[in-house]
Amino acid sequence: MSASLKGSSEVSNASLIHSLRAIVGARHVLTKPSATYRFRKGFRFGMGDVVAVLQPGSLVELWRAAKLCAETGRIIIMQAANTGLTGGSTPDGNDYDRDVVIISTNRLDGIHLIGQGKQVVCLPGSTLHDLEEKLAAIGREPHSVIGSSCIGASVLGGVSNNSGGALVQRGPAFTEMALFGQMGEDGKLHLVNHLGIRLEGNPEQILAAVQAGQLPESAIDWKAGRGHDENYATHVRDVDADTPARFNADPNRWYEAAGCAGKLVVFAVRLDTFEANKNPGVFYIGTNNTSDLEDLRRHALTHFDELPIAGEYLHRDAFNIAEKYGKDTFAVIRYFGTKYLPMFFSMKSRFDVFAQRLPFLPDHFSDLAMQFISRFLPKQLPQRMCDYRDRFEHHLMLKVSAHMTGPVRAYLEQWASSTGGAFFECTPDEGTRAFLHRFAAAGAAVRYRAVHTKTAEDIVALDVALRRNDREWFEVLPKEIEDRIIVKLYYGHFFCHVMHQDYVVKKGYNAMKVEHDMLPGLDARGARYPAEHNVGHLYKAPEEMVEHYRSLDPCNCFNPGIGLATKKRNWVAESV
Repeated sequence: MSASLKGSSEVSNASLIHSLRAIVGARHVLTKPSATYRFRKGFRFGMGDVVAVLQPGSLVELWRAAKLCAETGRIIIMQAANTGLTGGSTPDGNDYDRDVVIISTNRLDGIHLIGQGKQVVCLPGSTLHDLEEKLAAIGREPHSVIGSSCIGASVLGGVSNNSGGALVQRGPAFTEMALFGQMGEDGKLHLVNHLGIRLEGNPEQILAAVQAGQLPESAIDWKAGRGHDENYATHVRDVDADTPARFNADPNRWYEAAGCAGKLVVFAVRLDTFEANKNPGVFYIGTNNTSDLEDLRRHALTHFDELPIAGEYLHRDAFNIAEKYGKDTFAVIRYFGTKYLPMFFSMKSRFDVFAQRLPFLPDHFSDLAMQFISRFLPKQLPQRMCDYRDRFEHHLMLKVSAHMTGPVRAYLEQWASSTGGAFFECTPDEGTRAFLHRFAAAGAAVRYRAVHTKTAEDIVALDVALRRNDREWFEVLPKEIEDRIIVKLYYGHFFCHVMHQDYVVKKGYNAMKVEHDMLPGLDARGARYPAEHNVGHLYKAPEEMVEHYRSLDPCNCFNPGIGLATKKRNWVAESV
């Protein structure tokens, strides 16, 4: 290891903070616990102490700050929107062997269209919402859209974690083209330009050009690499395969920034865009028979010339919990859009910090307050959806292109006549609200736990990739596990056989123990997990994935401990 790292203890935290303030500005170096709280605490999981939270305002500032922190031996945790569900963008406790610095990229928004918008170059703080809006103006769409990752998520966060999402035709977020900083074995941060765009000068000149969008067409190599996984559409159609369609530990979708899980400082990624679907059709489907729903899935994937755009599953219990405990989230997005969600999350976090100082206020006071207010909001769901909730246990929202609406309608009429199921064709407003309700379910378990602290201990949140040929896809838990759970929420990306499974654990039971008791059953079914939210600090990474992380970050300087691997510098093995 280089002398710069060996002598890192000689650079005090006070001196480091002074230097960082000179780089990014004093107001963008946060050190007080109350100011860093919303960055240190994960959306659903994760919490720890940090020396500082940095919010650089340019790629050059990000380069200088990351270089200083890494080369003086600090741990760096790169953080985008902090919407992850497994704690992968926040500290995990306080048992690190070096001081931790979080670098938040939320000020580094920027999206540059290239090739008349057929591709984009996205900076670290760009969000899916920003990208959707920019591409909508030219009749195109990004790889992912609202809800197909986490609501409010960043583009780079999705790529870094190979986030899967709801769009059946496009597969997990992936690219072979990126601009990133990588720590070498010499203890130095090196800039790697694999964007496929010729950029001249030193690292700071290259980064300044990218931020300014100085990307001349003549400098672009259109054969530099893939901007999405174009093979997924064929892969997912193989419904007789004995393996899942997609999961995070699949090495076929690791490539430098793609699947790096914060082990690199990613400055920009280059991605494909897609022609927008005009006037898509949305069908709302209900059944009480899981086998009938599986028949529908297999038929849609194998008999139609064109894949569905999306197919989202929602169990009746998740419908009910989301209707009550996700109502305010639903209303905020419906009336204001996802653009303002980061602001609302920030306000909530700031209020939580303030409330913690007042001992007479209960825990989770902001959640309790919002739940109280939501009681006075008007009904958000269409009546036809509520009628289906009363009739059917299993719900499917199926979105298809305008071209496929007729054939799908004809098939569903035949399917309904031969089963106990039913469907209706949504109006545009019904279709929007149906999918929004499905994605509001993702945070409903968190609110339920916050409101029911006397009876709820914690949450077990699993995202599971089932085998493509698994006909018995609906989970049946052993009684000894079922008895420790208050409520279960099942929802997911049905055509990809990716299920999100949230369990609210009864008071007095250890949630981690409950989760560990569930995993052998999933293993026996040939399932893989996590499917799309990365291993974070909740799941043990397979050895192949750990080796991948080690190759990206040989000093273990970035986000150490991911996948329950060692947090020690240079990947020193943990003592037994």
